[in-house]
Amino acid sequence: MPPDSHSDTPPSLRPVWSSDIAVTPGADLWVFGYGSLMWNPGFPFVERHAATLGGYHRRFCVASHRYRGTPERPGLVLGLDRGGSCRGIVFRVVAESVPEVLDYLWEREMDNRVYRPKILRVRLRDGVSAEGAGVVDACCFIVDRESRQYCGCLDDGVVVERIAGCCGARGPNVEYLANTVEHLDELGIRDEALHRLYQAVRRHGG
Repeated sequence: MPPDSHSDTPPSLRPVWSSDIAVTPGADLWVFGYGSLMWNPGFPFVERHAATLGGYHRRFCVASHRYRGTPERPGLVLGLDRGGSCRGIVFRVVAESVPEVLDYLWEREMDNRVYRPKILRVRLRDGVSAEGAGVVDACCFIVDRESRQYCGCLDDGVVVERIAGCCGARGPNVEYLANTVEHLDELGIRDEALHRLYQAVRRHGG
C-alpha cells in the first residue's frame, strides 16, 4: 500500500483527499497553480517558482453553473486539459502544513469533483529549488473529461458566445477572463491563446 493509505485508520476518520491522491507522510509537497491559485493561493508556502507542466494546457473547458453562469445558462472557467504545455507557478508547502493545505485545496477545488488531482512532474523556469532541483513532482488539478461539467467539445464560437454573455454570482464571465489575462501578464506569463480569446469576446460585445 502507498505510505499515505491510512490503512489503520477507519474510513470515516481519513482526510477527504486521501482517496484521491498519494502523498508521503513527513515530506514537503509542491502544488502547481495555473489559474487563480497563482496569484491567490490562499495557503502558506515557503518557496515558489515559475514552472511549466508538460502534457496539459490551460483552457476554458469547465461549465460554471453558479459563480460565472447559471444552470440555465452556464458560463465557462479554466481547467487543465490534455495536450500541449502550461506555464504556471509551483509552490512548496512544508511537511507539517501539508494535511491542512490539502484540506483547504479539496474544499476550494474539489467541491463538484470536476478535477482529478495528480502528482505530475513540472519543470522550474527560474533556476532551481532551494534543494537544487530543476524538476519537481507537484499536485496538479487536471480536468475530469468524464465530468458533466467538462466542455472541451465546444467549438470556438460557442466558447466566445458563452463567455461574452454569461453571468453568475461572482459577476460576468468576461470579467473572469479579463482578470485571468491581466494577472498572467503581471506575472510575466503571456498566454497567447487567452489573449486571442479575450479579443474575440470583446469583438463579440463582451
